[in-house]
Amino acid sequence: MAGAVHPDLLNPEPAPGGAGRTVLEARGLGKRYPTATGGLDVLAGVDVEVRSGELVAVVGESGTGKSTLLHLLGALDRPTAGTVRYRPAPDAGAPEPPWEDVFALNDEALAAFRNRAIGFVFQFHHLLPEFDAVENVAMPALIAGGSLGGAAPRARDLLRQLGLGDRLTHRPSQLSGGEQQRVAVARALMNRPGVVLMDEPSGNLDTKTAGRLHDELRRLSRADDQAFVIVTHNPTLAALADRTLTLEGGRLVETAS
Repeated sequence: MAGAVHPDLLNPEPAPGGAGRTVLEARGLGKRYPTATGGLDVLAGVDVEVRSGELVAVVGESGTGKSTLLHLLGALDRPTAGTVRYRPAPDAGAPEPPWEDVFALNDEALAAFRNRAIGFVFQFHHLLPEFDAVENVAMPALIAGGSLGGAAPRARDLLRQLGLGDRLTHRPSQLSGGEQQRVAVARALMNRPGVVLMDEPSGNLDTKTAGRLHDELRRLSRADDQAFVIVTHNPTLAALADRTLTLEGGRLVETAS
């Protein structure tokens, strides 16, 4: 049935209560943009830690730098001050791996890091129109050097978990807005990233579709012990988060837990 939701999504596991390991941390993060009248500090001394298995909402007024923060955490842009460190999950029985200093990487290594460690979902899904749902979801694995044959089983499984089992061969133009956004979520999860960053993922969806997506995100944050950081103006999504951080005056303040 089109749009059927994986049963586990209807009863998400309780919040982990902050028990996960820290996988991403920023210290003293700042971003300054040049203007005709001098530098404009959008972010100034942001500190944040993100733990595995938790969903963190970032809220704040428009223009406060929420999207800029996501771009820095996801290494889409470089900061003018501060550091971002990432720690991958250990292999079974292996010791804790060392932290990676993200912005110590050169541009080529940084691109590989983004594809390996970070998943992105934007308000506008940016699916490739000439490819079907499975091919779109598999794209991060193909960029990493994998084959479609090797990536397709996981891509199909992710789509089925997100209620799109009968939309596997549909192209974006044949999918609804909510279905396209769920394809984008599956694509973000393809390479099993430690952190998934989302910028207004339900901003263009109707209330019912947004509610379904919100429940799916909450369940997914538990399923593979991944961290989700979501910029949102939607109070319903913010209320589902384990923590809510407010960006004001260039700094993050925890406003709910």
